[in-house]
Amino acid sequence: MSATDNRPADDAPALTVVRPGALTTVQDLGRPGHAHLGVGRSGALDRPAHALANRLVGNPAGHAALETTVDGCAVRTTAAVTVAVTGAPCPVRVDGRPVAWGAAVRVPAGAVLDVGRASWGLRSYVAFAGGLAVPPVLGSRSRDLLSGLGPEPLAAGAQLPLGAPCGPSAGADAVPWPGPPVGALVLPVVLGPRDDWFTPAALRTLAGGDFRVAAASNRIGLRTEGPALERAAEGELPSEGMVLGAVQVPPDGRPVVFLADHPTTGGYPVVGVVPEAELAAVAQAVPGTPVRFVPVRG
Repeated sequence: MSATDNRPADDAPALTVVRPGALTTVQDLGRPGHAHLGVGRSGALDRPAHALANRLVGNPAGHAALETTVDGCAVRTTAAVTVAVTGAPCPVRVDGRPVAWGAAVRVPAGAVLDVGRASWGLRSYVAFAGGLAVPPVLGSRSRDLLSGLGPEPLAAGAQLPLGAPCGPSAGADAVPWPGPPVGALVLPVVLGPRDDWFTPAALRTLAGGDFRVAAASNRIGLRTEGPALERAAEGELPSEGMVLGAVQVPPDGRPVVFLADHPTTGGYPVVGVVPEAELAAVAQAVPGTPVRFVPVRG
């Protein structure tokens, strides 16, 4: 979908992208229920941070917002709008003036909202009262990087329409939030369905190996650097369904934790699954962060 496909009517409130950032996408809660068509859920990687941003501006949790990566973005508004920035802490400015992060802020018509580089973590969430009213695809406004569904990542000069405000904020000026992981990223892994494809030594390596977040990680999955997991079964595995949080082990033996834009099927064995509640921390883990897997039996 091109930027012009989203162009609003001349009198409709909208945003114009001034600085798109490294990767800024529109995200809501995704499009569940289409895996049988080969379409993944997608949606915000850090769902609690996305929901909090919406709450602060008076939106339902499912409204579409911006998900920035590393260095934020900047947009100009055509109408006054209430905004909130959550997720990775970062400087926030309106026409060059510092304003609050993690709180509702009023941005005047014509002003530039600049969301800066993450000082901690990776992804920030920018919610606007009324949400982003880009056309939905299969019931969602989320961009899926793997399938290409949803609006294109932000580009300079693109325009995004704004929806009508739903009502006042939920009443909180700011809400405590746990923030990105400190030190190691500790992930419980419910073993199975293919843990028997790995040697006992491999499962010990999974539990005690010196893994780190690889720079090649993205919205599809968190890739790891570290020791390889030794296979007990060397045969081919027929392609089978994949779920959010699946820990797939490709031929190099290094675990990959599948995230929101993961494929719906795959042919490499899945040693276990990280519970969905733990994946918000994964979304904020910067490259080089130590990763400690804690295997548990389901």
